[in-house]
Amino acid sequence: MKTAINRIEFWILIFFLIRLVGLTNPPLETGHNWRQVTGLMVARNYLEVDPNILYPRVDETNGKSGIIGMEFPAMNYVYFMVAKVFGYTHWYGRLLNLLVSSIGLLFFGKILMRYFNHRIALASVIFLAGSIWFAFSRKMMPDTFCISLMFIGIYYGSNYLLKPGALSLILYVLFTSLAVLTKIPAGIYFIVIFLIALNSSAKLREKVYLASATGIPLLLAYLWYFVWNPHLSEEFGNWYNVGKPIAVGFTEVISNLDKTLENFYFNSFHSYLIFFYFVAGLILIIYKRNYNLLWVFASVFIVFLIYIFKSGFYFYHHNYYIIPFVPVMALVAGYAISFIPKKGLFALAIVLGITESVINQQHDFFIKGSEKYKMELESIADSVSARHDLIVINGNGNAQQLYLSHRKGWNCSDNQLTDTAYINNITQNGCKFIFINKHGFQTVMDKPVVFENENYRVYETGFSTDTIRPFRSGTQR
Repeated sequence: MKTAINRIEFWILIFFLIRLVGLTNPPLETGHNWRQVTGLMVARNYLEVDPNILYPRVDETNGKSGIIGMEFPAMNYVYFMVAKVFGYTHWYGRLLNLLVSSIGLLFFGKILMRYFNHRIALASVIFLAGSIWFAFSRKMMPDTFCISLMFIGIYYGSNYLLKPGALSLILYVLFTSLAVLTKIPAGIYFIVIFLIALNSSAKLREKVYLASATGIPLLLAYLWYFVWNPHLSEEFGNWYNVGKPIAVGFTEVISNLDKTLENFYFNSFHSYLIFFYFVAGLILIIYKRNYNLLWVFASVFIVFLIYIFKSGFYFYHHNYYIIPFVPVMALVAGYAISFIPKKGLFALAIVLGITESVINQQHDFFIKGSEKYKMELESIADSVSARHDLIVINGNGNAQQLYLSHRKGWNCSDNQLTDTAYINNITQNGCKFIFINKHGFQTVMDKPVVFENENYRVYETGFSTDTIRPFRSGTQR
């Protein structure tokens, strides 16, 4: 078993080293840079504004505090603590996620080694490492981060059933709590610890203790998402996606079934070959009557379906929504090729699948030259304004440029720039400068220009402290 774990560790290290390429890239890649900068904003504002973990805030303040209801910012806060010591650098977030997600792969392998054979474990870990996990485990996003924490928690939960001890139970509660707080979909894997407990030879007392302990992460997640976040929304006026009513989500998913299925057959592994292994694995599970694996797959899938219908449009619109289910798909794919008798053919099956995955994600290592001009935003902002000045920029729904300017304020559309009422409103609420990305907006405004180059034009709004509207009590901290 030690040799098998060493092989898993070796391949995890290989994937870790590959993903160090381009790790220091700014958040300019086309895939979900908007989601990354949101996390980066929260971490930077803990450092520069207020370190109270209960009040995450973004730079898109709309003239208010920027405090927002969101996932529990465990990842962002660790990033803040690192920045407190070493200074703020955007790529620390990438490295943090890569480290935790690599550790998560190791614990995924350890769990599989405990309940399956080493061939299944090795293939499954490699397939997961090269899946959509490959790209998103190096982004400042909590999706692989939270699943990794869940794997660590499940491992210690199973440890407790095998050899009861307070430390294992405490670590189970700690890591599963952080996992579901960081992102609720990690909670689908509580069904796995339930199945492990159901099939365990542990005494009833230990099973009751474990079930009772599971109530702690569930309670914490409820308090954060369904008590504290609504409070933040009501008090500060900012709110993240809370999903759809299941009936609405179901209708959206069924109406866009082609895009929904794409998340499974391509976005999951970025490899049609590994998806073929997955389908073959499902057939073999049924043919071989492997009821243990069938129960794992079916139980997680049923819970995941609820998540899909709760997400609705968001599920098929964002490929990373498939991430929570990919480990189970990797397990089924690994099960399929474990039946290949010859070591050489077994290795070839893995290499062919994983090569396709990595090739289809190689773009994640590079930044388009056409996007690099945005990195001048902070120096432009520093040349015309103070750090505390509020600005508006035509990000058209993406706060990336607001983050890169290192300023707070508004993220508007091109159309809003031609809306006099909108411009007057934000000016009265404290907006001092209008930053125009000329790549998307060419209309000249009737306001004083304080900076212009081939990429940006900056106007003064004429804001005066005499015109600012008073905030409702409690909207700033």
